[in-house]
Amino acid sequence: MHIAISIKQQTLTLSDDSGQALRSYPVSTATNGPGELSGSFCTPRGRHLIRAKIGAGEAVNTVFSARRPTGEIYGPELVERFPQRDWILTRILWLSGCEPGRNRLGRVDTMRRYVYIHGSPDTTPMGRPGSIGCIRMRNADIVELFDLVPPYTPVDISED
Repeated sequence: MHIAISIKQQTLTLSDDSGQALRSYPVSTATNGPGELSGSFCTPRGRHLIRAKIGAGEAVNTVFSARRPTGEIYGPELVERFPQRDWILTRILWLSGCEPGRNRLGRVDTMRRYVYIHGSPDTTPMGRPGSIGCIRMRNADIVELFDLVPPYTPVDISED
């Protein structure tokens, strides 16, 4: 298995080991575009891997904070109470960079930047940038992807 994320096309493609595309999903990467520096709120480029899968068995729309379920389920009342919250929902695939100096270690470490592939409210637009660095997906899509990929699946994030 292999995941390719295109920042330009705002897509995530899951392929098998022979390179055959199995699934393609619309995503939303960073509003600030591509970049690796801590604090940039950009989506990091290069070779990554899924270091951790978080949220197995949780309900769709489970709200996460600091990679832990908060006990909340996303809905209109939460949106009203927390209109500016960056919603991380349903499942998390926590990314770790594989390229020292580019997306691993120091000020460019993807994992220390807490960059995930994660679920978002179903009203969140996909197919255009909108996140603060993570790769957002529709909840049904992240559940499907989460169940298909094992930990340490390679993830390539490119500008094309």
